[in-house]
Amino acid sequence: MTLYRKLFALTILAFVTSGAFAQQQSFISSLSAQNHWVDSVFHKMSKKERVAQLLFVRAHTNKGKAYADSVGKVIKCQHVGGLVFFQGGPGRQADLVNQYQQLAKVPLLIAIDGEWGLGMRLDSTLSFPYQMTLGAIQDNQLIYKMGQEVAAQCKRLGITFNFAPDMDINNNPDNPVIGYRSFGDNKFNVAQKGIAYFQGMQSGGLLVTAKHFPGHGDTNVDSHQDLPQLPFTRQRLDSLEEYPFREAIKAGISGIMIAHMNIPSLDTTARLPSTLSRPIITGVLKDSLGFKGLVVSDAMEMKGVTKYFPNGEADVRAFIAGNDILELSENSERAIKLIKKAVRHHEVSKEEFEARVKKVLAAKYWAGLNNYQPVTTANLSQDLNNSNAKALIQQLSDAAITLLKDDSLISKLDPMKATAIISIGPDQLTPFQQELGHYFTSSKIFNIPKDMQVPDMNRLLSQIKGYDQVIVGVHDTRTRPGSKLDYPSNLKLLIAELAAHPNSVISVFANPYTIAGLPGIEKAGAIIVGYQKEDFMQLAAAKVITRQIKATGKLPVSINTFFTTGMGVAIRQ
Repeated sequence: MTLYRKLFALTILAFVTSGAFAQQQSFISSLSAQNHWVDSVFHKMSKKERVAQLLFVRAHTNKGKAYADSVGKVIKCQHVGGLVFFQGGPGRQADLVNQYQQLAKVPLLIAIDGEWGLGMRLDSTLSFPYQMTLGAIQDNQLIYKMGQEVAAQCKRLGITFNFAPDMDINNNPDNPVIGYRSFGDNKFNVAQKGIAYFQGMQSGGLLVTAKHFPGHGDTNVDSHQDLPQLPFTRQRLDSLEEYPFREAIKAGISGIMIAHMNIPSLDTTARLPSTLSRPIITGVLKDSLGFKGLVVSDAMEMKGVTKYFPNGEADVRAFIAGNDILELSENSERAIKLIKKAVRHHEVSKEEFEARVKKVLAAKYWAGLNNYQPVTTANLSQDLNNSNAKALIQQLSDAAITLLKDDSLISKLDPMKATAIISIGPDQLTPFQQELGHYFTSSKIFNIPKDMQVPDMNRLLSQIKGYDQVIVGVHDTRTRPGSKLDYPSNLKLLIAELAAHPNSVISVFANPYTIAGLPGIEKAGAIIVGYQKEDFMQLAAAKVITRQIKATGKLPVSINTFFTTGMGVAIRQ
């Protein structure tokens, strides 16, 4: 009987293991097998419909019925391959996805830029920490779990493709477009974090793209507005910028997004964006690096690509260069005609063209669109805002919070002593102040708005000198955390004065690069980096100060000579 049970258990284990393996087969490995659904759909298409599968168009749920109907008309008449959803709300998007899929002859891939989850684009949904915040975390398994949850939420809303993660190395603090979207300035950390995130998403059946190949981290021009140039040698690009993408390819990433950048060391054509360069896309990415997955252009409506290649020329050049998916053409109807003409004139071989179309169809099959099911709208909000996801967000935040400096001050803070709890930026009580106020029983709350006048600041300083302990939160109140705070100089001087208090703790709820613009902050007894303004980071900092958790985060970027990549202090409790 015992032997029978053992054999039965082994049989069940083998069955479960084989089932799990089948479910987790990567998109890349699926491409080597013949797919009858892909072949069947492909053979039923006209050449125009095949070309259209390579185009993704823009969709919104906050622009009214006329706009929504115009997108529906494009789907019905042009038979495009997919949509990229931007701003709106989850309920409206679920309804529109269902309507649009009904109009499609072949099910649509539904994409979104969800670098920190659905909240990057949609209201009434959860935002996970930014990638710069995640870059501080030492347990990459947490980031894998985040990927799984982001995949579950995307799939719940009918989204099959997430244009994430950002795998740029942000080694330029003045980068106007990447910054907090990057995991940091260390190529190994960026690669490891990016792989953990995308593998989590892919394990949940979500297609992804690493972006922006071959690396947008060391630029000072926003490619939405103009064409940046990457003036580095091939050796530098190969050893630094391309490293995370090379590692992502080895780890089985399903897609890579191409940046709009001019890179003379890879293609000497004047003013040519990398998205339009066959030597870069086909030569470097596909041939040299051996990438077999989906190659996706960055948005083809951006000035970085249309400035020098207007009137649809960018679209056809991007196709010839080797992109499998052209995202957001200025005019999709024109793009289809021009690409169809290029195919007819053999500017890309018939075999290569057909392989690209079949790759897009294979992505649809892998994402389950061969058995498409409409989005269920019942309980949608509850499912997307579930308690497990909220708990994970706080867990990620607690793991990211970074103690840059501590002269044993935090362990000596006395909850009974007179304590000034100050938030700079907001003009109302913050979660940071609220949490600390419960712990420090002899405390007073102070709020210092950005427009406080100098006489009021001086009065405040004289008042605070009478407190035994000073705990300060520096808050970036803007929607996104820039590399420099929008604080006037007198407010920065005030922070330096507060830091000079003998028992001062300063928490910075902003992009870590902002610390470089706060001279004198290094005099504080303790400095905590909270990376962003959101409540979950404020709560994590409060937990460190009240000794509920140890700060285990490590700085993911170098700020100045005082604070460099990898720094982080463990509190001795």
